[in-house]
Amino acid sequence: MARVLVAGVDTSTQSTKVRVTDALTGETVRFGQAKHPDGTSVNPEAWWEAFQAAAEQAGGLDDVSALAVGGQQHGMVLLDANGNVVRDALLWNDTRSAPQAAALIETLGKAPANADETALGMPAGSDDASIQLRGKQRWVRAVGSSPVASYTLTKVAWTAEAEPENARRIAAIALPHDWLSWRIAGYGPVAEGEDAHLDALFTDRSDASGTSYFDAATNAYRRDLLALALAPAYGDAGSVDSYGTVSAPTEAAAAADRITLPTVLGPSDAAAVKASPAIAGKDVPGGCILAPGGGDNAMASLGLGMAVGDVSISLGTSGVAAAIAENPTYDMTGAISGFADCTGHFLPLACTINGSRISDAGRAALGVSYDELADLAAQSTPGAGGITLVPYFDGERTPNRPDATATLNGMTLANTTKANIARAFVEGLLCSQRDCLELVRNLGVDVKRILLIGGGAKSAAVRAYAPGILEHSVDLPATDEYVAIGAARQAAWVLSGEAEPPAWPLTIDETLTGEPTPEVYAQYTKYRG
Repeated sequence: MARVLVAGVDTSTQSTKVRVTDALTGETVRFGQAKHPDGTSVNPEAWWEAFQAAAEQAGGLDDVSALAVGGQQHGMVLLDANGNVVRDALLWNDTRSAPQAAALIETLGKAPANADETALGMPAGSDDASIQLRGKQRWVRAVGSSPVASYTLTKVAWTAEAEPENARRIAAIALPHDWLSWRIAGYGPVAEGEDAHLDALFTDRSDASGTSYFDAATNAYRRDLLALALAPAYGDAGSVDSYGTVSAPTEAAAAADRITLPTVLGPSDAAAVKASPAIAGKDVPGGCILAPGGGDNAMASLGLGMAVGDVSISLGTSGVAAAIAENPTYDMTGAISGFADCTGHFLPLACTINGSRISDAGRAALGVSYDELADLAAQSTPGAGGITLVPYFDGERTPNRPDATATLNGMTLANTTKANIARAFVEGLLCSQRDCLELVRNLGVDVKRILLIGGGAKSAAVRAYAPGILEHSVDLPATDEYVAIGAARQAAWVLSGEAEPPAWPLTIDETLTGEPTPEVYAQYTKYRG
C-alpha cells in the first residue's frame, strides 16, 4: 500500500525549507531548501521563488495530500485591492518601528487608572514611568503582549506615519506564512477590476497572536487597535480612555473595518481552499488540503512534541525561550510575549533579536572557525577571567533596548586574551537565553525539561557550558528541521481528522549535564543592568 505523504514548509528569515514526510511515521521522504535574500525589508516574491525552488529540489509536491506552512513571525505583508504587495515586507528583526511601539504604549497609558485597575495594582501616577507601565499593562490585558518593534502593529503604525499614501492603499494585512499559503492556493496579483480573493487568506492562533491586534484568549481581532495604528495616515494620533475605548479618525476606523485580515483557523481545521494543483496535490484524488500553518516558534514546539512544563531554547537568527501553558499568561512587565501555540494551548515566549549570530561575531572578531572558537573558549574558565559580553549587536528585544549596541566589559591588560574573549562570546549568548528562561519562570512556569535546538545548538562550546549557565540539565534533540516537522505534523493531523496530532517519535541525542556556574550569570547581570 502506497504511503500517504504530507509536506511541511518552513519559510524562515534565512531560507525556505520543504520537508515531504510520511504522514504515519513522520519519516523524511524528500527535502529541499532555497535561500532568502538578506535584509530586514524584503520583497515577498523572494519567498515565493524560494518556495518553488525548494519544492522542486524536494522532488515536487504532486503526490502530497496535505501541506502546512510555518513562518517567521510578525513580518508585515501589505496587499492592495489587486493583491499586489504595497511595499517590501518589514520583518520581525526590522526595528525602525521602535518609536511607534513606544508611542502605542504611551497612548494606552495616558488615561488615568480606573478604580478596577487601581485595585489590581496598576500605577495611578501621571509621571512618565507610571504612564509607560500603565500602557504596557493595558496592552498585555488587551492582546497578551506589550508592543515592541518586532510586532506587526508597530510596523503598520510606522507605515501610517512614514508612508501614509501606502497605508491608505492597504486592502489586506498578512503575515509571511499567511501570504505564502495564499500563493500556494493559487492566488496572487490580478489585473485592475478582477477579484484577488483576499478573503481566501487564512492564518492560525499562534501567528495571529504575534500581531498585537489579535487576542488569543478570546480568539478575536482587535480592529479598534488597528485603527489606532492607522490613525496618523488619516490626520490624527487617536486616543484611548481609562476603560479601553479607542477614539480614532472616522476614516481610520472605517479603514480598519474594511481591511481584510486572514481568517483564523482552529488548530486542526482545514482551510476553505486547497493547494493549486499546479503547485501541490496534482496526483492526489481530491487535491492537497491546506492546514492552518503557524508561527515558527509554535511550529517548532509542535515538531518537538512539547508538553506543559517543557521549555525549548532555540538558537537561530534570534534566541527564543518558549514554554507550553494550559492557560493564557499575562506578564505585566511586558517582557514575555503571551502567544498562542498550535494545539489550542498557549506559548509564553521570550525572544532575543541576537541569537547564534553572537557566535558568528566572535568568530569573525577573532578570525577563527566555529571549532577554533570552541577550542579557545575551553582554554578559559567560567566567567572568562572577568570579561563579560552583553551581546546586543542589533539592539535588543528582551530586554527592550532597540538602540543598544554590544559591549565587552571588565577587560584588563591581564585578562584580555583570545581565550577569554572567545569564552565571553559563548557565555554572553547563553546568559541572554538565561534571561529569557528566568522571565518564563517568573510567570509561574514549572520548568521540568529544557530542550536546546537551532543552529547555535551545534556548537561544542554552547553544549559544554549550557547546563552550568542555565543551572539545569539540557536535552539535545537530534539535529533536524523542527519548524518543518511541526508543519508536516500539523498537515498530517488535519488530514487524519483525529482529535490529537500524530505521535511521531522524537530522538534525544544526549542529555547534557554539568556543574552549575551561577557566578557567570551573576557577573552578566551586573554588566547588563
